[in-house]
Amino acid sequence: MNRPESDNCCSGTKSTEELTQKSYSRPDKDVETTNLSITKMDCPTEEALIRSKLSGMEGIYHLDFNLVQRTLQVHHAKGMQGELLAVLGTLDLDARLANAVDRDTAPPPATANWWVLGVAAAAALASEVVYWQQGGNNWLVMLLALTAIAGGGLKTYKKGWIALKNRNLNMNALMSIAVTGALLIGHWPEAAMVMVLFTLAELIEAKSLDRARNAIRELLALAPETATVQMDDGRWEEISAKQVDIGSRVRVRPGERIALDGEVIEGLSAVNQAPITGESLPVDKAPGDSLFAGSINESSGLEYRVTAAADNSTLARIIHAVEAAQGSRAPTQRFVDSFARWYTPLVFVVALATAVLPPLLFGGAWLEWVYRALVLLVIACPCALVIATPVTIVSGLAAAARHGILIKGGVYLEDGRRLRWLALDKTGTITRGKPAQTDFEPWANNDVNTVRSLAASLAARSDHPVSMAVAQAAQDDSIALRQVKAFSALAGRGVKGEIDGEDLHLGNHRLVEELGVCSRELEQRLNNLESQGKTVIMLVGKAGVLALFAVADTVKDTSREAIAELHDLGVKTLMLTGDNPHTARAIAKQVGIDRAEGNLLPEDKLREIEVLTEQNHTGMVGDGINDAPALARADIGFAMGVAGTDTAIETADVALMDDNLSKIATFIRLSRSTSRILRQNIVMALGIKAVFLALAFAGLASMWMAVFADMGTSLLVVFNGLRLMHR
Repeated sequence: MNRPESDNCCSGTKSTEELTQKSYSRPDKDVETTNLSITKMDCPTEEALIRSKLSGMEGIYHLDFNLVQRTLQVHHAKGMQGELLAVLGTLDLDARLANAVDRDTAPPPATANWWVLGVAAAAALASEVVYWQQGGNNWLVMLLALTAIAGGGLKTYKKGWIALKNRNLNMNALMSIAVTGALLIGHWPEAAMVMVLFTLAELIEAKSLDRARNAIRELLALAPETATVQMDDGRWEEISAKQVDIGSRVRVRPGERIALDGEVIEGLSAVNQAPITGESLPVDKAPGDSLFAGSINESSGLEYRVTAAADNSTLARIIHAVEAAQGSRAPTQRFVDSFARWYTPLVFVVALATAVLPPLLFGGAWLEWVYRALVLLVIACPCALVIATPVTIVSGLAAAARHGILIKGGVYLEDGRRLRWLALDKTGTITRGKPAQTDFEPWANNDVNTVRSLAASLAARSDHPVSMAVAQAAQDDSIALRQVKAFSALAGRGVKGEIDGEDLHLGNHRLVEELGVCSRELEQRLNNLESQGKTVIMLVGKAGVLALFAVADTVKDTSREAIAELHDLGVKTLMLTGDNPHTARAIAKQVGIDRAEGNLLPEDKLREIEVLTEQNHTGMVGDGINDAPALARADIGFAMGVAGTDTAIETADVALMDDNLSKIATFIRLSRSTSRILRQNIVMALGIKAVFLALAFAGLASMWMAVFADMGTSLLVVFNGLRLMHR
């Protein structure tokens, strides 16, 4: 029969981090990278074969596997691509250059020639019936058994032979040895039934694994393949989304999915962003608002300007990031891989000892003990144990993506359950990040319009929300801006620049103190404003402080609920902000945060995180460049995916695609569920193995029972892991 293209049985393998014994430190000019699609690489069985074949080759520097997506990235010396493909060709795993296939095409599903498998199963069953009717073996029993083995097991024998040639004891090799041994000692019907059951169980497992494999790729279908684009001559034409250039004008009708990321130019509509951000309710969109590819335009037509190519949309980045995350091994998977490395060889040695020692030392019957050894061989592959972890992790990653949570590796998904402290930036994280100017006060009788013009000119050059509020207020009042020279940002303090030949600063309390222009009267005024939860920045010139600007930000509706959920999960909270301590404490009190620290520079935030991580598993949430050091140092860094800067999102380990802090509690609950299912799978896999090892030693387990136990356990742990996809 035709076996599925995917052979889902597993043996021990090294972790990705222990990929090769060579040091990957060659100069870039001496290294080429080849991306391969390996159709028949489904589990650590094939990975171990490839690794053992390539890691000993001269000129191979590094291997990066992604079993779920069946891809391999090889870093090697120049000119080795042909040799690389030739070597992999000897393993019969259908390796080819990844750029030869569409990268957006999901791996092919498992297939089988069902009628051949049906004939094989009927022949195996008939051999059992004839055996019991005739009271033993005869030519018909043997013929039916060989028919069943040929129909169901030729692929297994082929793969087993390849594995043995490469000194690899994977399940194909073990099954080939066990079935051949059963034939040699006269168990013809049982050998046939074992091979058919093994093939059928493998196929069922492969089909179930396809669900996990395609969980992320199914997101790609959310974005339509075509878009209605305005051409140069003004007419509208439907073309492939991949051909649409950035800056093009695109029209989307009510009820249609949005094909590309963009910014609304014309129209008002409600858009369902649930596939991208996980938001349960549609979001109103107006000119200037962002749109995500894959979201659904619900109420009326929109026209928007494309801001990202199809292969670089938010949806595409989510898909590619989660696919990359599938290749990173969680702590449990590293343990399982280490365990599996010695488990299979050890059981193989025990099986040999079982076949030889009792007859030699205690006078046992050779056929009886050889049979028991063959049963042990069937149990010797840790298939269920090894496959359970990646399926569970991928299911968890897929579930998180549907909730609008982008997790960049299985290690973070599993470690989330350990969080005990969560540090949070204020602006854009707890608050909306779009504050408005509430107070303006010229200092020392300076001219109102002059100081507002100077302050607004500096503020307009900054992307900090507080500065933007000052600039917006000036624009609303038609205050003219001036030319700024030598502009620069002062991290955690404010900005500076030269206007009309005078050096000016616009910044916070810390900056004023550093410039030495603070006074008791000014301190009193600042304390009064800051105690109201307002952020104050000051314009400073050569004569000292020229004006005060107070800005207030409103707390997000979800922040209070999110903090309460975190506390219910046993996670303590800490606010870290560059704003003044009064504002920090006022906002913290509003939302129920345990501690608040203000007047912090990026290095101060980093220091606070370092102190926390010494004693607790700590997370950090931020959205700005100044949060990047703390995000990188925290055990898990969370970035606000919509409001966050590219630097913050790239640095963080988890991105919240709708900037909703409640998603962190969802992430922690998902992490705990993932850990719980991983433990369940390990206990099931090891427990059932232990039971059947004992039964095999006692002579109470047959080969077909061992196959049911081994492959049945694999199916149990796979289905258990897939439960996460519905969280």
